[in-house]
Amino acid sequence: MTIISSLQFKLIELSDRDWMEECFRAGHRGSLEYSFTNLFVWRKVLNIQAARFGGYAVVMANSNNPTYVFPMGTGPLLPVIEAMQEDARERGVPLRFNTLLEEDRLRLEALFPGRFEITPIRHAYDYVYESQKLIGLSGKKLSPKRNNINKFVKEYRDWQFETIDGSNIDEVHQMAHRWRELSAAAGGSTESLDDEICALEETFRHYFELRMDGGFIRAGGRIIAFSIGDPLNDDVYLVQFEKAFQEIPGAYQIINQQFAEHFAANYKFVNREDDTGDEGLRRAKLSYDPIYLVAKYTAQEIEPAQESEA
Repeated sequence: MTIISSLQFKLIELSDRDWMEECFRAGHRGSLEYSFTNLFVWRKVLNIQAARFGGYAVVMANSNNPTYVFPMGTGPLLPVIEAMQEDARERGVPLRFNTLLEEDRLRLEALFPGRFEITPIRHAYDYVYESQKLIGLSGKKLSPKRNNINKFVKEYRDWQFETIDGSNIDEVHQMAHRWRELSAAAGGSTESLDDEICALEETFRHYFELRMDGGFIRAGGRIIAFSIGDPLNDDVYLVQFEKAFQEIPGAYQIINQQFAEHFAANYKFVNREDDTGDEGLRRAKLSYDPIYLVAKYTAQEIEPAQESEA
């Protein structure tokens, strides 16, 4: 299908980073969907493409049945949305946003009153925490986390936190694949595990070019947990991947705390992304007492009713 549109989409490349980051910085950039590194490492799994329209970055997923991220940048918004409407029509679908934050919901409704069906998507809400609370684990609500870490430290007296670098990245990479094998054996969704490993492959392949932060826990002579992230904006640090061997009590708790201490201490908040609708993951993320959740919506343009012939 030939698409004739003012938006020229292409698969995101590393060379797109500077202009996309500039557009993202111009807006509130409040969720994981406005992280260039996140979009880049997931681009093959979700067929994420980007187009530039004036001072805006427009992001689309799945070109065969497209949905769009609400555009971010500078300049008049209406022409951008109209260009997106045109692009969607060329592809035979109504304009559909897969990510619409609260402030953008208000902007969309002001520009197009009654034209979009807007639905909250709870499973996509990002969990945001105070960085110092993740580091210090203070308060009664977080006492179970402190207890788990204390038990881990007592059992693994040789544990240490190390930063990912050229000397150990292959070892972390191998641990990620072992984590996938164990998760699948424990009944995890093969499709979702494969998707995440695909995104991790991109992360490891371009780790240094993406300028990401990474760290891991070594205990008993082997890597038992790792985490990777980078800043989302001046106030918020984004944790994109966190993996640990589930059979080791305290492994997840200590990598969470240590990674925040080493990389997020100078940021006010830590965004630990969404729960994907997984009830166990939701309970785990709520148990860390988030300070707020980033509400997200989908929006689909309501096609005008067809007039009946006389």
